[in-house]
Amino acid sequence: MRRIAFFTSTRAEYGLLRPLMAEVAAREELTLQLIVSGTHLSEQYGETWREIVTDGFPIHMKVDMQLDSEFVNIASSAALALKGTAEALAQLQPDVLVLLGDRYELLAAAQAAVLSRVPIAHIHGGEATEGAIDDSIRHALTKLSHWHFAAAEPYADRIRQMGESGARVWNVGAPAMDNISKLDPVPLRDLEAFLGVSLSESALLVTYHPVTLEQDGGLAAMHKLLEAIDGFKGAIIITGANADPGSCMIRAELQAFADRNPGRVVLVESLGARRYLSLMSHVDAVVGNSSSGLLEAPAIGVPTVDIGPRQQGRLRAPSVLHCGESAEEIRHALAQAISPEHRELSARRETPYGSPGAARRIVDVLQDVEMAMTAKPFVDLRCTTKNDYSRPD
Repeated sequence: MRRIAFFTSTRAEYGLLRPLMAEVAAREELTLQLIVSGTHLSEQYGETWREIVTDGFPIHMKVDMQLDSEFVNIASSAALALKGTAEALAQLQPDVLVLLGDRYELLAAAQAAVLSRVPIAHIHGGEATEGAIDDSIRHALTKLSHWHFAAAEPYADRIRQMGESGARVWNVGAPAMDNISKLDPVPLRDLEAFLGVSLSESALLVTYHPVTLEQDGGLAAMHKLLEAIDGFKGAIIITGANADPGSCMIRAELQAFADRNPGRVVLVESLGARRYLSLMSHVDAVVGNSSSGLLEAPAIGVPTVDIGPRQQGRLRAPSVLHCGESAEEIRHALAQAISPEHRELSARRETPYGSPGAARRIVDVLQDVEMAMTAKPFVDLRCTTKNDYSRPD
């Protein structure tokens, strides 16, 4: 019986891992193991481990990072993640550890796996997010991992460029497409009751995360975002910022904005994947700097206004409008996004991230591939420059 372990630390990453976990759990030849950490265990971030249990997945180990969202302390949190994950792997003895994404705690989990001689399967490698420290972490995860599941062919190419063997790289598409294709939508009246606002006319779904390569973490740009949407006449639903450095100040400002606009603006710490995707289909546009505006929104047929550098470098559907961080630029992009012409374009649901079935494609590989922890070959792309001293004459 092959043991497939998953490490999850945030609501967003869990939402993408969930179809894979369900696929593993459904196969008699495989055993699902689950290590839960990060914001899942934090009361401040909604204790989303409860959602995992509600979904029917057993949690085998919890790794408390004593989460702190400031730069000076995240190294200590990462150290606790390294220690706790190593202890979890020693107890669970998995055949492979599955990691998705690029957060700093995933790098700690990957270190624990390498030191524990547990091979890693990494999902969503090869991508670029030029406004965040995640970029470096993602590429480091690629070099620590044995198998790579890319969301698009350009990303698979980039993984190969990094010296990874093509035999270990698969373009499977984004797992988010599975969630969308299998979504059982929450009825509109239930969404409105949960949020306490009407969605029958106009609405925006806003998510703004810290921009970790900017000096102020994106706080000034977030103020400009709030200034730009303050004149919007419909409902504004804001989801909580993630636990990146700088999130405390951003969360406080978002809450203050919601408090100033009762009945029109609501801040929800965690909607859960089903509510989030259901809500997305009822809004005029997705606004902010979250990857969901580039992954899920185009596939659902909703326009996106992507602000600033945080997602710069990612593949974009035609429905995604990128803009600068001034209030004027954001207003202009929002006006274009909700125009009839752009909404019609968005309704085509064009996406560069493949078709549903990523979970099945990934698990097929994990079920059949040889799992021994062996040395990885480095594929040396032949250099054509004059000073290539590694090439024989």
